[in-house]
Amino acid sequence: MPTLTNDMMRSIIMDHYSDPQNKHQPPHDGYEKVHMHSDNCIDDLDIFLLVKDNIIDDACFDGTACTISTSSTDIMCDLLRGKEISKGRKIIDAFHHMMREEEFDESLLDEAIVFINTSKQAARIRCATIGWNAAEEILKGK
Repeated sequence: MPTLTNDMMRSIIMDHYSDPQNKHQPPHDGYEKVHMHSDNCIDDLDIFLLVKDNIIDDACFDGTACTISTSSTDIMCDLLRGKEISKGRKIIDAFHHMMREEEFDESLLDEAIVFINTSKQAARIRCATIGWNAAEEILKGK
C-alpha cells in the first residue's frame, strides 16, 4: 500500500462508512455470531464469521455504529475473508498492536492501516476495535 496522507486515510474511512460492502445479515445459516456494544458510543453490532475447514469462509456484520466502528469492521471483514484461522488471528493481533502503539506487521493490515492514528484519540480506540474484538472472540478455541 502506498504512503497515505491524512486526506487519503479519511477518504478510505468514509468510503467504508458510506457504502460498507460487508454490512448485512448472513445469507444462510452456519455463521457464528458475537454481539458487541459500547457504553460510550452508538455502536451496537453483531459480527458474523463463517468458519469451514480451518478457513474464515465469510465475514459480515449488522447493526448501528459510528463512522470509525463501521469502517473498521467493514475493512476487517475484507481482511479476514478467505484466510486460515491462524492468519486471521495474526491480522487481528497486528491491528490490536497498532492500536496500542506497539510494534506490528504493517503488511498484514492493508487498508486497516488507516486507523494508525486512532490510538491518539483514546475514546475512539473502542470504536475501532469493537468488530475486531468480536472476531477474536469467535476465533478463540478454533
